[in-house]
Amino acid sequence: MVKKMKQFSLSWEVKKEHNGILLREFLKLKELSKRALTDIKFQGGKITVNGEEKTVRTILNELDLVQIYFPIEKPSEELIAEHIPFEIVYEDDAVVVINKPYGIPSIPSREHPNGTLANGLLYYYQSIGLQSTIHIVTRLDKDTSGLMLVAKNRYIHYLFSKNELKNVQRKYLAIVHGKMKDSKGIIQAKIARKSDSIIERMVSEEGQEAITHYKVLSATKDYSVVELALETGRTHQIRVHMSSIGHPLIGDDLYGGNTIALKRQALHSYKLSFTHPIDHSEKNIEIALPVDLKAFLESQNVKR
Repeated sequence: MVKKMKQFSLSWEVKKEHNGILLREFLKLKELSKRALTDIKFQGGKITVNGEEKTVRTILNELDLVQIYFPIEKPSEELIAEHIPFEIVYEDDAVVVINKPYGIPSIPSREHPNGTLANGLLYYYQSIGLQSTIHIVTRLDKDTSGLMLVAKNRYIHYLFSKNELKNVQRKYLAIVHGKMKDSKGIIQAKIARKSDSIIERMVSEEGQEAITHYKVLSATKDYSVVELALETGRTHQIRVHMSSIGHPLIGDDLYGGNTIALKRQALHSYKLSFTHPIDHSEKNIEIALPVDLKAFLESQNVKR
C-alpha cells in the first residue's frame, strides 16, 4: 500500500553561539546555497521557526527550532517503481545504506531499462511515503555486491559531492587469479574507455588519473584474497587495475577472469565509512561476504 507522500525536511535547534543571528546567516552555516533557498521559496518549500513560517530576515534566539521543508522532488516518468528485494543495513532521515545483491544494475541504462536498484528504491520510497528522486552517492557495477550509500534528497547528495566524496571511504574484497608477489601496494595507472566499446575500459596515458591501494589478506598458489581501497572512482577501476598487473578478478570475463567456478566478478564492497552530512557523526558499516563468494573460498580452501 502506497502511503501519503511527505516532503523531505530537516530541523536544527539554535545553539547559544548563534543567538541573535539572522536566519539567512544561520542557513549559510548549514551550507544552503542561494539557489537552494530560491527553490525553497518558489517551488513549494518553506522555512519555519518554532512552527511558524518565516523569512530569512528573521532574527534567531537560542533554543529556537528551525525547520526546512524542501521542495517535493518528482522522479522521472521513465523510472517505474518495482518491488526489487535488497537489504537495508542503515537508515535515517537523510541517508540509506544498502547491501546490493550482485546481478542488479544500480541505475537504468539502454541495456537495462528496468529491474535496477533505482527502480527498487523508488518502490521503497513510495512505501514509506518519501517523495524524492534517486540520489545514489556510491554506485556499484551490476555484478559487484555490497554496500551502497544513497542520499534521500538533492541537498544531502550535494553535501557529499561538494567535497568530491572525500568524506566517504569504501573498502572492497576481491578474489583474484594467482598468488600476488607483493603483500601490499599502490596501482597508479590512468584509465580510459576503449575506443571500440561503450562498456570496456583500459589502462591508457590518455585516460583519467586512477589510484588503487591493495593489501593481500590470504593466498594460495592459484588465488589471492585482496582488500582494496580507492583514491579515485573511475568506471571498472578495480577490475581494470587488477587485470593490468596480471591478476584479473575471478569471474570477470571482460578483463580476463575465468568464469568456470564463478559467473560474476568476485568483488564485494564490504566496508563503508562516512561523515554524516547533518550531524557530522562518523558512521562505520561492515558486512560479511555474500554466500557465493564465501562458498568459492571454502571450495578452494582459501582463508579470508
